[in-house]
Amino acid sequence: MKLTIGHLSTLYHTSILMIARPELTSDLSFEIDWRLFGTGPAIVEAFKNNQIDMAYIGLPPAIIGIAEGLDIVCIAGGHVEGTVLAAGKDSLTHKEASLCEILGQFKRIAVPGKGSIHDLILQAIVSDCKVNVTVLNMPWADEALESFVKGDADAVIGTPALAQAVITYANGQVVYPPSGLWPYNPSYGILIRRSILYDKYDEVKQFVELHERFTEILRKNPEDVADRISECMAVVDTDFVLNTIRISPCYCAALPEEYIRCTEELMKKQFDLGYIGRAVDLERVFDLSIIKEIHPERHHYK
Repeated sequence: MKLTIGHLSTLYHTSILMIARPELTSDLSFEIDWRLFGTGPAIVEAFKNNQIDMAYIGLPPAIIGIAEGLDIVCIAGGHVEGTVLAAGKDSLTHKEASLCEILGQFKRIAVPGKGSIHDLILQAIVSDCKVNVTVLNMPWADEALESFVKGDADAVIGTPALAQAVITYANGQVVYPPSGLWPYNPSYGILIRRSILYDKYDEVKQFVELHERFTEILRKNPEDVADRISECMAVVDTDFVLNTIRISPCYCAALPEEYIRCTEELMKKQFDLGYIGRAVDLERVFDLSIIKEIHPERHHYK
């Protein structure tokens, strides 16, 4: 048996650990065919085109697909609060200004992927703050960084890795931390075709168990794997990896009430902002059967 799994280049997803250390997946009773994508919306398209069976993806783009009839479901979490606002050293920060005041100083903000969780959170706070900001959607996070370096964007919003890249390569800083932008927002979860979940339940459970163990490593002992992640990524060093992991160290496989309710609140924003034509029942978004078996204790995101 083989499962085709879509993933992003995000270095704190457990997919990178599995790719970097394939020996740790040797006990799985199936093979994995990894497929790299630039954004969550691109992964949704791959689901629609039957190119993948499972994926690491933020919940908002997945919900767009589910609202359009795609029969995928979230079976595990992975990370919360993975959206960060970064800009230049001379920018106002959360230490001295409100979020609306911080947004008001920018004319153009670059963000990866129209419909991604980062795009949704940015559009939501721009709307709530009623500021005049142009949103520049980029197909890849690297392009968001490039637009900032070139001066086409005044700030970027995206993953901790994007924020760390602004710090490392563009002498920037985090101007608003991830914990302040929609607490417990579902940075990513494990999504799968519902038919595969039912037909291959035991195999999928094996994978989620491995995923859960890897989130624990990221949470407790990132130093043990940072060098392997760095080698796998090939473009960043160990310090970059560790600094990225520590920007938002909220890793766990659980699907607690906070994660689910924040997903519901973001779905309401998706409807208000026109990303979806209707809300969907949470039973269509989540299947808790596996995670309740392997992670019955309280979550470890915080």
